[in-house]
Amino acid sequence: MSGMTSPQPGPAALPLDLPGYAHVYSGKVRDLYAPLDPSGAPRDDQLLLVASDRLSAFDFILGTPIPDKGAVLTQLSLWWFEQLEDLVPNHVVSTEVPAEVAGRAVLVRRLEMLPVECVARAYLTGGGLREYVADGHVSGVRLPDGLVDGSRLPEPVFTPSTKAPVGEHDQPMSYAEVVAAVGERTAQRASDLTTRILARGNEIAAERGILIADTKVEFGIDGDDLVLADEVLTPDSSRFWPADQWEPGHTQPSFDKEFVREWLTSPASGWDKASGEAPPPLPDDVLERTRAKYVEAYERLTGRTFSS
Repeated sequence: MSGMTSPQPGPAALPLDLPGYAHVYSGKVRDLYAPLDPSGAPRDDQLLLVASDRLSAFDFILGTPIPDKGAVLTQLSLWWFEQLEDLVPNHVVSTEVPAEVAGRAVLVRRLEMLPVECVARAYLTGGGLREYVADGHVSGVRLPDGLVDGSRLPEPVFTPSTKAPVGEHDQPMSYAEVVAAVGERTAQRASDLTTRILARGNEIAAERGILIADTKVEFGIDGDDLVLADEVLTPDSSRFWPADQWEPGHTQPSFDKEFVREWLTSPASGWDKASGEAPPPLPDDVLERTRAKYVEAYERLTGRTFSS
């Protein structure tokens, strides 16, 4: 596929040989395996969701994994599922998983996933800022005049996008386009839940000195209900900012792959993003600083000491 590299061997590289499971699919970060029934056939009601240490940047899957990243994302998502369980059911069946993926995998319900990226924004930045600068709208939502990079919005807004194939960019969707794709009732429920999840996340994170600028959540359909799936409110699916450093008017420091992006676009990397060539391996100090940011986000939010 143009513009992509194959993941290199590393922690939870794909596909793993897991006795009792069949490899189903691999995305940028996660790998899916189906449990086998007594006859050896893949079950159609459950999946083993494994978070690897792979990291994507600028539409490339980097060849250098970030140590413990998959475990951080999995354990943080499990913590958030508990904080949100009164708002929305989640897909977790069990955390009893094969030893090879312990700490970085969960057994989940197999669901029909919504064909929409459900995004909510509490602060304006990134792709939302670029849309706003163009015409004052984000995903068809009119925002107040005079906002700048990092501005807090009056309330969280639902700004969905398409689910583009791996290696391609998601495109903004209007609410009307979401309705056309999934129906009025499901669109309204997805909009409401996405903004409520971000609002609840910010209520909790604010007590820990973190602002959650925006987030992307995944929903599956179970009968007439929506179920929260994949990951939730992690440094990969959300922008986390240190509250004491928040200053609208420029890019904010963050708890994610900031160091990776900065290094890749610096002269030190020797990489030309426009060349279409794969990025070079990451140096040890960038790996260590990136891992430290993921772990810091986990520990500040949960109040727990991270253990891989």
